[in-house]
Amino acid sequence: MMGAEPRIHRLPEAAANRIAAGEVIERPASAVKELVENAIDAGAARIEVAYADGGKTLIRVSDDGAGMTADELPLALERHCTSKIDGSDLVDIRSFGFRGEALPSIGSVARLTLASRAAGAREAWGLTVSGGALGQVRPAARGTGTTVEVRDLFHATPARLKFLRTDRAEAQAISEAVKRLALAEPLVGFTLTDVSGGGEGRRVFHAPAEQGELFDARLARAAKIIGPDFAANAVAVDAEREGVRLSGHACLPTFARGAAVAQHVTVNGRPVRDRLVISAIRGAYADLLPRDRHPVVALHLECAPERVDVNVHPAKAEVRFREPGVVRGLIVSAIRHALAEAGHRASSTVSHAALGAAQPGGSSHWAPPPRPSLGAVRAGIAAQSPGFADGFAEAAVSARVDAPGEATPEHDPAGLPLGAARAQLHETYIVAQTREGVVIVDQHAAHERLVYERLKRQMAETGVARQGLLLPEVVELGDAADAVAEAADALAEMGLVIEPFGGGAVCVREIPAVLGNADPAALVKDVADELADLGTAEGLRDKAHAILSRMACHGSVRAGRRMGADEMNALLREMEATPHSGQCNHGRPTWVSLTLADIEKMFGRR
Repeated sequence: MMGAEPRIHRLPEAAANRIAAGEVIERPASAVKELVENAIDAGAARIEVAYADGGKTLIRVSDDGAGMTADELPLALERHCTSKIDGSDLVDIRSFGFRGEALPSIGSVARLTLASRAAGAREAWGLTVSGGALGQVRPAARGTGTTVEVRDLFHATPARLKFLRTDRAEAQAISEAVKRLALAEPLVGFTLTDVSGGGEGRRVFHAPAEQGELFDARLARAAKIIGPDFAANAVAVDAEREGVRLSGHACLPTFARGAAVAQHVTVNGRPVRDRLVISAIRGAYADLLPRDRHPVVALHLECAPERVDVNVHPAKAEVRFREPGVVRGLIVSAIRHALAEAGHRASSTVSHAALGAAQPGGSSHWAPPPRPSLGAVRAGIAAQSPGFADGFAEAAVSARVDAPGEATPEHDPAGLPLGAARAQLHETYIVAQTREGVVIVDQHAAHERLVYERLKRQMAETGVARQGLLLPEVVELGDAADAVAEAADALAEMGLVIEPFGGGAVCVREIPAVLGNADPAALVKDVADELADLGTAEGLRDKAHAILSRMACHGSVRAGRRMGADEMNALLREMEATPHSGQCNHGRPTWVSLTLADIEKMFGRR
């Protein structure tokens, strides 16, 4: 016989707080995040975090913020007590959140000690809570600000301990949480210390408050967190659309990582890992990176508080925008524009690697060379590559130069950013001399990118120029023929004109003019493979760049082809005038640079 029907009843306060803790405090890093956010909201200029055993036995967060009075201490440990809002508007949130949500949640599952001294007060006060049981307010010793000490996290809910990872993994999560908050608040100093062994412990992370304007401070802080090469490989992003502003820095595609671990984004100062934002960043780099590489960014979105809901996730890791299309469009266009302005730049790590290959342990002092003026490009081409058959000269003159630099004398091509071609090695690499050193270019990778950019430009402006084949070519595609025929209209806009020929074949009548004497059969087979990767032909025009990228390979100077001086120099000049030419269509670098100082070090001259 079944038992009595369960009746609705009110849970004890301690149980309710433990349930809340399960939502907010998933692991030690969650507690650290909440406590550091409280310190930031209190106006702290310096925050010190210490932990032991991955935060399982000890978490201590100290700040020099506004502090609390003796009367406020018990309130800080009650749920829904806050200094952040008055309750009249739950949308207009301009801080990290409720002080009274995190502290009682932590206090319900751990032993928590709170000590604080309000600004201007003559004495400090302390309070202890264990498993939800509140102690008495007592005098304490500390300067202005607050210290929160958490011991034996989850001792009141031991089952939760079984789901924690190793001390090392939990410590890594704490470090990541602190660094994300430090990146969001560059004007605040942060120190993170592991005190597992007792004593003063081991300093894990230290970032003094940055000086200067906020934009520059954010760049300096990002360099400390992401790595010292960040600043040398980042381009500035600053754009606004319909009241939403995006600022910060995005790194060159050749500086990408193997995992999405270096994508730092804040929304109104709050670090987030939002799916819409991550997808938009990926979309901005879609034309520049292969699927297994991930961009490096430090970006900051700002909008009116009522246009974003920060409470859709218990830990506030995700947000919801009122106009997601505006936000996505802003992110994609702003990053793309910034990367296009970078022109032919490749990441400094590429040149570091080149130097390291020649001399282990060496380092390059690479700096991005200036963009040339359009006049300099014309002068260099006119002097070095009249009538170049593959169309370098015409394309280089017509290419848009986004950031003209100082004109270089026509008679000194070594003064141009990528220098003057001096040799070709293994019919694959162009060696050029610059005023500062040597540039080595992968001729096929570079020209593939140039052809691709030409195809994109033509398609955006007037449609891809086509050339008819003297004799139409029939290409056997088997089962793929139907998909290619279905995409015929879209492919025609891309310069490839085909017709169904029956029996698993198509007839090729025209190909993009920029591809020159490309093999029509190989071209169509590659397009068929790309169509298979993309899925159906539906929405193909939205994925046109993937098709154009495949096509570009067939019109590119191949590795193994001997080039004359005029051809090599014309290739260099077009690279200087073409956006994104620092990386090929697959995200690899198209050139590396060694300065004279680097070369002198290799030979022991320095």
